[in-house]
Amino acid sequence: MAETEAKSADQASVEMIEKAAAEGVETVFDRALKMKPCPIGAEGSCCKNCGMGPCRVQAPRKEGAVRPTGVCGATAETISARNFARMVAGGAAAHGDHARGVAELFLATAKGEVSDFEIKDEQKLYQLAMDFGVEIGNRDLKDIAIDVGEIAMAEFGRQEGEILFAKRAPLKRQELWRETGTMPRGIDREVVEIMHRTHIGVDQDYKSILKAAARCSLSDGWGGSMISTELQDIMFGDPVPVAGQINLGVLKEDHVNIIVHGHEPLLPEMLVVAAQDPEMRKYAESKGAKGINLAGMCCSANEILMRHGIPVAGNFLQQELAIITGAVEAMTVDVQCEMQSLVNVARCYHTKLITTDPRAHIEGAMHIEFEEHEALNIAKRILREAIDNFPNRRAQVQIPSQSIDTVVGFSHETINYLLGGLYRASYRPLNDNIINGRIRGIAGVVGCNNARTLHDDAHLKMILELIGNDVIVLTTGCSAMAAGKYGLLTPEAAHKYAGEGLASVCEAVGIPPVLHMGSCVDNSRILMAATAVVKDGGLGDDISDLPAAGAAPEWMSEKAISIGQYFVASGVYTVFGVTWPTLGSDEVTRELFEGFDEIFKGRWDFEQDPVKAAGKMIEHIDKKRKALGIDKKRERVLYDMAKRRELEAA
Repeated sequence: MAETEAKSADQASVEMIEKAAAEGVETVFDRALKMKPCPIGAEGSCCKNCGMGPCRVQAPRKEGAVRPTGVCGATAETISARNFARMVAGGAAAHGDHARGVAELFLATAKGEVSDFEIKDEQKLYQLAMDFGVEIGNRDLKDIAIDVGEIAMAEFGRQEGEILFAKRAPLKRQELWRETGTMPRGIDREVVEIMHRTHIGVDQDYKSILKAAARCSLSDGWGGSMISTELQDIMFGDPVPVAGQINLGVLKEDHVNIIVHGHEPLLPEMLVVAAQDPEMRKYAESKGAKGINLAGMCCSANEILMRHGIPVAGNFLQQELAIITGAVEAMTVDVQCEMQSLVNVARCYHTKLITTDPRAHIEGAMHIEFEEHEALNIAKRILREAIDNFPNRRAQVQIPSQSIDTVVGFSHETINYLLGGLYRASYRPLNDNIINGRIRGIAGVVGCNNARTLHDDAHLKMILELIGNDVIVLTTGCSAMAAGKYGLLTPEAAHKYAGEGLASVCEAVGIPPVLHMGSCVDNSRILMAATAVVKDGGLGDDISDLPAAGAAPEWMSEKAISIGQYFVASGVYTVFGVTWPTLGSDEVTRELFEGFDEIFKGRWDFEQDPVKAAGKMIEHIDKKRKALGIDKKRERVLYDMAKRRELEAA
C-alpha cells in the first residue's frame, strides 16, 4: 500500500494502481521501477548520430584530466549540445506538424471543401487577417479566410525573412532576435537546419548549436504552436470560462464510455457533435446503456473541456488507469503522448483502442483513419464501435469516486475581457495590481507528468507555494489537470490557498488563482499574455523585464524542452524539475543557465525540489520587481473628499 501511494499524489490513480496490481496488469509505474534510466544517456553524454558509435563521452570531473572525445573527435560539449538541440527540434516538429494539419483543415474549410467544420469566431479571423496583412474591406468572409489559410500554410515552407507572428512580440525582443541571429525564418526550415547542424561533421561549436536551437524553438512558440492555437480558435471558437469536471470519477458505469486521447482537436470536435446525435443515443440505449459519456485524456481533453465542458478523465500517467476501471468501451488516440502499452492494457479488458491518425499507428490497435471530408461519419463509426462493445464488459467495473469541479477556458482574449470589461478590455488592472504589490508576479507552470517522480506532486507543491506567495499562475497541459484535480481551478481556491493580495484580486474579478489556458500548443497564449502586459505599460518594455517566471516540474517530452527553450529565448527565467539533459557537460549547462541570460535576458535552471524551485521563481520575480522600482508594497489608500481637496490644493 505504501509503495502504491508513493507513485501518485492522486487518490483515484492510487486506487487504479492497486486494482492493476491485483489483476496482474502492468502499468507505466511498474515499468519505471523495473527499468532504471541509462545514466550516460540521461546526462546527454551518449552520441549515436553515426555508425561509428554510439560513443559515451563523459566530460572529466577533475581539473587537468584528459578530455575524452567520440570516434570522430566530437567533444562532450558538442555531443551534449547536439542532443539538446535535437530534443528541441523534435518538440518543435511535433507542434509544427500538428499546426500543419490544423492549417490544412482550416484552408479546406474556408474553401468549402469540407462540410462538417465551419468558421465560428469571425472576430478572431479578422484580427488574424490584419496581423497577416490581408485586406478586409468589404470582402467576403470566405475570401479573407482563404487568404489567411494560404498565408498560414506558407509559414511552414518559408525559406527567408521572418515568421509573421514574431511581429507580435515586443519591439525590443524582436530587435534582440535580429541582433543575435535567432529570428526564425520558417517553421520547417529551422527544424531541418537543426537536424543538419547536428549531423556528424557539421556544427561543432556548442554555443553555435545552442543558439540555433533557440531559433528553432522560437519557430515553435511564435510559429507552429501559435498557428495551431489561432486557427483552432477560429474554427472551434475562442475558449471562454466554462465549468467542467476532472478525474477518473467522470466515467459512468451505466453509460458507454469513450475516451479521446491525444493532442489534435479535429476528430474530438466531431465526436462531441456525434455523441449528441439522438440517433446515436438511441443506439446506445438499444445495447443496454443509459447514454454516451465522452471524456478526454491529455491535451485532446483540454481542447474539448475548454470549449464544450466535456469532462476530463485524467492526464498523461492516467491513460492506462482509465482502461483499468473496466468501464471504457473505446479509447481513440491521435498523436503525441500515447503509450504503446495501451494495447496490452486494453487486451486485459474489453476496451477497443482505436488509432485515428495516419502518422501514428500502434501494432495491435484498430485503425479508423480520420479524414476531414468524412469527419462526422467517421466520428459516428467510432461511436458505434464503442456502443457495440458495451455488452462485452468482462472485468469488474471499478470507477474511483474522485471527480471535482473546475473552471477553465482562460484564453488571452478572455483574460483581457474579464479584467477590463467589454468597453475597456485591457490588461491594465493586472498591471496595476502587480505594480501595487497585491499580485507579486506571474508564473507559467506547464508540462507533463513523469513516472520517475511522484505523479502530480511537484505540480501541486509548486503551484501552492506560488499562489500562497501572491504569484498568479497560468497553466496548460497535464499541469493544468493536476491543478484541476486538487481544486485549484475554481474561484474558491483563491480564498483557500492564495496569499491575501492575490486572493483579493481574484475575488474582485471572480477568477481562480490558477488560470487554465489550454493544451501544450496553447503555451503560445502565455506568450501573448506576457506581451499584452508589456504593451499595457508600467512594467518595462520587454518580456524579460516582467516579474514573471516559467516552470515544468514534471517534464518528460521533447515538446517540453522546445517550450522551455522558446520561453527562455523570449526572455523568461524557466526552471525544470525531475532531470536535466545536459548535466554531462558543465560548459553546456553553464551556457544555458548563465550564458543565455546575457544573450536573451532569460535563462534555464534546474531544481528537483518543487518548493525550492518555486522559491527560485519568487526570488527572480522579486529581483525584477526591484529593477522596476516596484519592490515596496504599497498600501491601498481610500481618499475621502477632504483628502482629494487637499491634493488638488497642493
